[in-house]
Amino acid sequence: MDEARAREVLAQADVVDGTVGTAGTAGAAGAAELLALGENAVFAAGDLVVKVGRSIEHGGAELLDRARRELAIASYLADHDVPAVRAAKDEALLVDGHPVTVWHRIPAAVRPAEPRDLAELLGLVHALPVPTGFELPRRELLGGVERWLRLAGDAIDPADADYLRERRDGFAAAAAALTPHLPVGPIHGDALPRNVHIGPEGPVLVDLETFSSDLREHDLVVMALSRDRYGLPADAYDGFVSAYGWDVREWEGCAVLRGARETASCAWVSQHAPSNPKALAEFRRRVASLRDGDPAVRWYPF
Repeated sequence: MDEARAREVLAQADVVDGTVGTAGTAGAAGAAELLALGENAVFAAGDLVVKVGRSIEHGGAELLDRARRELAIASYLADHDVPAVRAAKDEALLVDGHPVTVWHRIPAAVRPAEPRDLAELLGLVHALPVPTGFELPRRELLGGVERWLRLAGDAIDPADADYLRERRDGFAAAAAALTPHLPVGPIHGDALPRNVHIGPEGPVLVDLETFSSDLREHDLVVMALSRDRYGLPADAYDGFVSAYGWDVREWEGCAVLRGARETASCAWVSQHAPSNPKALAEFRRRVASLRDGDPAVRWYPF
C-alpha cells in the first residue's frame, strides 16, 4: 500500500471533513496530512486521525480483527482512566478491503517524551485487570521472525538466517519456562518513549496495536535493552526505574526476554536488506554481536 492508494481509501471512508459519519470528499482526503506510512497509513484531518490498514487480501482477516481489537483496547483504557488515544468511532470500517479506524487527534506535544513518562503510564497499565468482553493475545515477540527472514531472501547469509531461527526456537522455549517476578496481565507490548505523547494535560499512551496479556517484564526489558544497545543514557534509564519502582535487570529471567527481543530485532532488520545497503550492514553488525556474545555492541537505526 502506497500513499496514493491510502488516500483513495481515505476519500471513500467519508470521515475526513472533521465529523464522523458525514460525507467527505476526495479534495478533503487529498488535503489530509500524512503522519506515517508503514503497517498503516496514518492521516490527520481536522480534529481527527484516520488509520488506513493494508488490504485484507494481502494481510488476511486478522488485519480487520486487529483493528477491532485496538478500538476495544482504547475503550477499555478509557473505562479505567488510563491516559491514551481515544477512538472517535467505535466501529472499524472496511473500505474497499482496507480496515479504517478513526481517532480523536491529540493536541500538539508540549515537550518530547522521556523514559520516566513511559514508566508512569506503564505503572497504570500494569495495574489493570484482564479485560472482559474481548481477549488480549499473548505477546508473540518472535512470531514474525520467519516471515522477516523469508523477505530477506538471498540478501543475507543463509547461515545467519539459520542461526537466528535456532536462537528463536531456543529463546521461545526458555521464555515459556520463565517464572515472572510481576503478576501476568495487560502490557503495552512496544514500550518505548516514542509511543508516549506529552500533551497539555500530561503523558498519553499511543499505538495500541501491540497491547497484549503476558509477562509484565516484556515492557520493562525494552528499556533495559535501549540502555545497553541503543545508547539510552544511564541517567535516563535510572529515571525510568525510579518512576516505575523496580529494575527488571534484577530478575533472573531478564536475559531470556532480552535475548528473545534481540533475536526479533535482528530478523526485523533483515527484511529491509534486499533494498537498503545500510540495513544489510546493520543486520550484519547485529548478528555478529550476538554470535560474539557481546551485549554492549551499539546497534543503530538505518
